[in-house]
This record gives sequence, C-alpha cells and structure tokens, in this order.
Amino acid sequence: MPERSGPSGSLTDVHPLRVGHHTDERRPTGCTVVLCGPEGAVAGVDVRGAAPGTRETDLLSPFNSVERVHAVLLAGGSAFGLDAAGGVMRWLDEHGIGLPVGPARVPIVPAAILFDLWMGSGASHPDAASGHAACEDAWARGAAPVQRGSVGAGTGAAVGKMLGFNRAMKGGIGSASVRLHGFTVAALVALNAVGDVVDPATGQVIGGARGDDGLPLGITARLLEGAVPFKPLPPTGSATTLVVVATDATLDKAQAGRLATMAHDGLARSLDPVHTPHDGDTVFALATGSVQASGQGPQPALSLLGVMAAQATAQAVLDALKSARTLPGHPDCPAWCDGPVAPR
Repeated sequence: MPERSGPSGSLTDVHPLRVGHHTDERRPTGCTVVLCGPEGAVAGVDVRGAAPGTRETDLLSPFNSVERVHAVLLAGGSAFGLDAAGGVMRWLDEHGIGLPVGPARVPIVPAAILFDLWMGSGASHPDAASGHAACEDAWARGAAPVQRGSVGAGTGAAVGKMLGFNRAMKGGIGSASVRLHGFTVAALVALNAVGDVVDPATGQVIGGARGDDGLPLGITARLLEGAVPFKPLPPTGSATTLVVVATDATLDKAQAGRLATMAHDGLARSLDPVHTPHDGDTVFALATGSVQASGQGPQPALSLLGVMAAQATAQAVLDALKSARTLPGHPDCPAWCDGPVAPR
C-alpha cells in the first residue's frame, strides 16, 4: 500500500517546491503560495466546480504555448483575492525568476480563489502585499513541511455549509504525500467545501454540517431520506476546495493535466457532495522532474502517478480538517479537534 513519505508528508517532499502563507486575522482570510524554483515546473489544471475563480488556467492547456509556471497562488477573499497574484509576480521579478520574453522575464503565476466572505466582516481581502508576504514566508521556510491548519488560504475556510454557515465546521490547509519506486506525489489542499468530509478508509462522515447534538449529520444521506429540509444556498460562491498536486517525475503539459484530473478522485472520495454549483473546486498539477534529472530509475506510469495523486489528495483533505483550529471570536464555526459543539 502507498504510504505517506518521510517525516512531513508534505507538498515540500517534492523538490524544489517551497510553500508559504500570509494570514490576515482581522477578517480572517489569507493566501498560500507554492514556489516552483528558478526553472519553474510543468503544469496542468482541471477545474470541476461550477463557481470557479481562477487566473491563467487557459495558459495551462496543452494546446497553448507556455510550458512552465513559476508559482501557484491559492487565496481567500473570493474574486478580490486574485489581486494577490500580482504580489507573487513582483516577488519573482525581484528575484530574477520568469519566462524570458525579449529583454524581460515574465513570471507565470496561475491562481485560484475560494469564498470565505462568510467569516468576519468581509472588509479585508488578500492583496498584492499579501502575495508578496507569502513568497517571503515560503523563501524563509525553505523545504520545511507545510504549515497546516487555519493559516493562509485556509484561514477563513469552513466545511459542511449545506444547512447554513451556523452549522458548518472549520476547514483549513492540509498536506500529504505518497512515495513509490523512488518517486513522490504530494498534495496541498485548501479545504472550504459545501459538502461533508468523509474518511475514505471507513466511509464515515467525520466533519461537516452539524446536527443539534453538534455531531456531523451526514448531510447527503439525511437529505435523501427527507430527514432534513434543504435550504438553497446562493446561486454561486460560498465554498470551493483548492488543490495543488505535485510530482518529482517528468511530465509534459498533457500528462500534468491528466494528473490533475485523476487527483480529483481524491476529492470525490473525501468530500460529499463535491463539485457542486456552489464550489469552484480546482486542482493544479506540477511536475518538477527533479528525480528524473538525477538519473534515478525508469519513469513511472502516468496511471500509477494518478493513483498516488488521488490518495495524497484524499489524505490532505483529512489532514486539513484535523489540523484546523477554531478562530478567536468565531465559536459558531468549531474545529474538528474541539469535539461536538451544538449549533447556536
């Protein structure tokens, strides 16, 4: 069976990736950046949710020209949060990193946002300064394991909003990795789903919409039984789970896109329902080629890498739920670690 590799089980198990956060606790919100190193990484994407907010995803089509990206940004703040990508570009430019274009270098920074405006006043959002600060944090942390929980893009995240925010639970940042035959596939998740979190090993709902006793209801089963009334959410927004999967194997853009597609299976195993009209679920895939460049062994089959990506993604979802913490001043959105908390 695949296992989480090394002491960290982190996206940074894939060399040379670095991950940093900027956390704004005033609202609260934040952003998370994945730095790909000076040479960048081959990238693909698969957007499955019906309410996405993204930047530079068309660029990642295998039919389009640019092969590599230099960073990926995940941010809260809904569409406002896309502004943080400008700060990531500025940081990369300051460090001489980007695509050579005539006399200049242009950093390539795909990005996606999640909806966390339920939390707090909604008056502040990740901006260019936030993106720049997240890069500084990533640089300072180096290859250290990803900081998990209620940080960065996961600061204002929540899960289980099918019955309203007052019955939700805290989401956050999680990470995990799988290593086989000398190659690593890892995932970073910003967990902010409408649906519940399910443990794939048991099929048990472990987080999400809470009943009067504070325990997860298992919303899909309860709705299908007619046991709870369905309260329509706004037509768009309100959620979104974002993922970055990465491997140190060598892939082209089409293969990276397929890796992102297969990683979505990890969301389907661990979130129920998933890919709803209210989620903008997006998976980015990065291939650094760092192991292949070192001359180690034959290239693993893409189908095996995809199996590993789905496993890492599902485990990162569980990690995000269990790592999250209740925020000061927001007791109505309790964390999994608090145990049952009845809705007010």
